[in-house]
Amino acid sequence: MAARPAHILVVLDADAKHQPALDRGVWLAERTGAALELLVCDYDQDLSASGPFDSTALSSARRRVLAGHRHALEARIRHVAARGIRVRIDVRWEHPLEAAVLSKIAETGADLVLKSTRYHSALGRTLFSAADWNLMTRCPVDLWLVKPRPIAQNPTILTAIDPRPYLGGPGSIDERILDAGLALERAVQGELHVFHGFDISAALAVSADALSAPISAPARDLKSTLMREHRAAVLALTDPRGLAHERVHVHEGPVRQLLVAWTRDMNVDVLVIAAVSRGRRDVPCIGSTAERVLDEIPCDLLIVAPPGAAAATIRAV
Repeated sequence: MAARPAHILVVLDADAKHQPALDRGVWLAERTGAALELLVCDYDQDLSASGPFDSTALSSARRRVLAGHRHALEARIRHVAARGIRVRIDVRWEHPLEAAVLSKIAETGADLVLKSTRYHSALGRTLFSAADWNLMTRCPVDLWLVKPRPIAQNPTILTAIDPRPYLGGPGSIDERILDAGLALERAVQGELHVFHGFDISAALAVSADALSAPISAPARDLKSTLMREHRAAVLALTDPRGLAHERVHVHEGPVRQLLVAWTRDMNVDVLVIAAVSRGRRDVPCIGSTAERVLDEIPCDLLIVAPPGAAAATIRAV
């Protein structure tokens, strides 16, 4: 997230009565002074015939649909403008949604995108749309996916990092995640924590790869060694940023379960994460582990834009 976002693009659902992204956008604009650009896209294939079938009647029907959206939105945001927040509206007939969002970012220079997504507590998972998944890897600025739940006045922010050596260095994705979390903490007077998890089972599996190469050290010694190494790698990123050690949490175990449990136990309001596979630096993609983690997280997600996001496409991994 920009140190203090100036232009927030809020993507709204065309037919939804409740707009969590709008609520969060107003909340954030009041704390940062950012302007809001509200985008509504609609599309109905039955009204989108082309060629000889693209009649005047169809064009008129599309205009009426968009006019209805604009009228409803203008009525909804009167109180927003009355609170001194700069706000503009754009209503478009465009498909797919993510293409419209990318076009709007390029046109306006928005530095943050907010979009609602749903969390189904009974299922214990998030119901992402195809547009959500596509924006995670293609959005050239940070993407805030908003869940339909209130946010604390002074929110708890958790950054999830993975400082492996081959991904480090200036401008690494972990540095960007930490800087986004710090920027958000300052902007909303929140409390930032840092999480890193690692699973010793992978190291044990490598050590026991063959009967002729037995494990050379007890598991507890290996765990202690890896814990020191991982914590040192995390502190090398957090210490220069002045983060207190008690807010840095490094744990061994199944990473997905640990991260989901931490977001619940700490009542996290916003999880700052990179929703990309870490196996390759050149092609951002949604990995299967990231999918499962993101599906189970009940709080808002601030997804740091990956390198090359504007040109990237989702790839199966």
